[in-house]
Parts: sequence; C-alpha cells; structure tokens
Amino acid sequence: MVEKSQWRRGRTVVLALILSCVLYPGRVLAQQQPTPSVTVETAKAADFTLTARLPGRIKPSTVSEVRPQVSGIIRERLFEEGARVEAGQVLYKIEDETYVAAVESAKANVAQAQASYDFALVDARRAEETFANNVSSAANRDNKIAERNKTQAALQVARAQLTTAEIDLERTTIRAPISGIIGFSETTAGALVAAQQTTALTTIRALDTIYVDVTQSVNDLLRWNADKRVGSSQSLSVATMILPNGQTYPIKGDLKAAEPRVEPTTGMVTLRISFSNPENRLLPGLYVEVELPQAVTKDAILVPQSAVMRNAKGEASVWIVEGGKIVPRPVTIVTGAGNRWVTSSGLKPGDQIVMSGFQKVAPGASVEIEQQPVAQQAARVGSN
Repeated sequence: MVEKSQWRRGRTVVLALILSCVLYPGRVLAQQQPTPSVTVETAKAADFTLTARLPGRIKPSTVSEVRPQVSGIIRERLFEEGARVEAGQVLYKIEDETYVAAVESAKANVAQAQASYDFALVDARRAEETFANNVSSAANRDNKIAERNKTQAALQVARAQLTTAEIDLERTTIRAPISGIIGFSETTAGALVAAQQTTALTTIRALDTIYVDVTQSVNDLLRWNADKRVGSSQSLSVATMILPNGQTYPIKGDLKAAEPRVEPTTGMVTLRISFSNPENRLLPGLYVEVELPQAVTKDAILVPQSAVMRNAKGEASVWIVEGGKIVPRPVTIVTGAGNRWVTSSGLKPGDQIVMSGFQKVAPGASVEIEQQPVAQQAARVGSN
C-alpha cells in the first residue's frame, strides 16, 4: 500500500514538470540558456585621405632625337645601343676631310683679308697726313678711308666664314645633347647622312625622372585645390603608382602640372605626375595606375565590411552594443579601403561595433561583450 502511494506521488511530480514545460516554455528555456555573447571592435576616428585610381602611361621627362647638322658619310658609331650615355658623349663620327679643308681655306682667306686691311689702314693714315699738310686732295683722302673700311668689312666676313667652317668641322663629331638611355641606331657606318634630315640617327630618353599623364574630372580637381588652400593635408600632393603586376612602386610621386584647359566634350583635365626613377626600372609606354589623393575626410571611422548590413533600399547600418543591448546604427559610407568601409557619420569613437554573433541575437537583445583579440584587429587593419 505504501509503495503504491509513493508511485502515484512520483507520477504526479513528473506530470507537473511536463505540464510546466508545455505551458511555460519560454520561462524554462530562459532559465536554461545563458546570455548570448558577441564579438565587438571599438570604433576609432582618424583623418582619412580619399584617393582616386587613374590609369596612364609612363613618359620620359626629356626626349632628344639625334640628327646630323652636317652632311657626310658615317665613319663609326661610338655607343652601345640601350646603354646610358652622358651629355657631351661622342655618338657618331662623320668623315671630316672636306670640313678640315674648308677650315684651312677659311684661315687663308682671313690671312689675306688681314693683309689687305693692314695695307689699307696704313694707306688711309698716310692720306690723312698728306691732306692735313695740303699735299693731297680731299678726294684722295676719302678714297683711301673708304678702301680701309672696305677691307675691314672683308676681314670680318672672312673671320665669320672661318668660324662657320670650324663649327661645321666640330659637328662632324655628333655628341649626346642630354644624359639618358640611348635607343637603337637607325644608321650604320658607311651610310650617307644629310644635315637636318627628317629621320633621327637615334633617340635618347631621360629616365631618371619619368612622367605619368592621367585625366581627371574638373570637379574633382577643384575639390582637390580647395583642400590644398585650406591646408587640410600636405600629403595631397603625394601620388602612389601601381605597377602592372599589382605591386606598389616604392617611391611616391608629385603632381607636377595640370593642363591649363578643360576638354569641353568630357569635362576632363590632364594631370602630369612626376616620379623619381633612379634605377631606370620604369620604361616609357608602360601602362600603370596612379592613386591620387582627392580630399580628406575628417574624423572618419573605418568599419569592417563584414559588419555592415543593408536594407531593401540599400541603406547601410551596423549593430553596436549600447547599455548591454544590440542597437542598430545607420552609417554613411564614403568609400572603400581594402576590406573596410570608410564612414563619415553614424558612429562615434568608442562605439562597440558587433563583428560576429549576429545569428544569435536581434536588435534590443541583451548580450555580453567579447572583445575581438588584438592580434586579429591588427591583422584586419594591416590588410587595408
């Protein structure tokens, strides 16, 4: 009898537990489930420079096409194709026999003109003395003076002709007008060349400094100039080059000049970016991209892209933890930077941005904060 009573009492307890689970499931689960935790990252504000990636091609800072200034037969070529040459270095020699003879002839003409002038000078002086002593007529004096002046002019012409002949002789030695990398020779020894011919003998390109010409909208350029005037950042004049293999060129460039006109059909302006090229790695014609600063966003906050959600209208927001609860926060996205979004409003320094644990919570839910490991945060920032 006692055993039967105990069995009935136990069955009653079990039934009561089952009924409580059915009638009050939330209360039972609430007692059993702990408060969910989310991983957060603390928002930090900093000035962020907005950039635009603009395509362009490399150009040498100086190009010199070497042409002969006198005619003749090429005797020899004195440079190695593709090598560096210095200004004044001898490149070609033209046969100079006729030019040497021309110099000697001009020297003889100068000597002859000098002798004529010396005689006329003495003769004119003598005529002036005899006229002063009433021995000769004024007409004789005037004729002698005129002859002196004539021979003096002839001497000047002879000297000028000698100078021209010496210049032509010097030009039979063709020298590099600038320092740079010299290209292929378009002529060979034994070839006849002519003064001022249209075909260049070779071309020298100065590559120690190179240019990249890019185009940009005039509106962006005006905004860039406005930021420069207010002194927002000196770094706005610094450009970064991206090479065809995706690598970043280690030397920064500067905005050297802007074309002083706007293309009326496109509203674009051509900008010239200057880069130092000490190892001559960058060659003319190479296609590159240039990241050029456009403006500075003050007190911007960079948010991991994985933490940003969008609604049906495409409006961006993040979840933050405020007072121990999940709070949605709309944000304004300016641009992307690596795997992060640059935001200009909606967040403030110190906000706890939810990074993970979205599936366990909803807006208004109480949560516990699990700070993202420092090493992981550093890895995220380093990947930008």
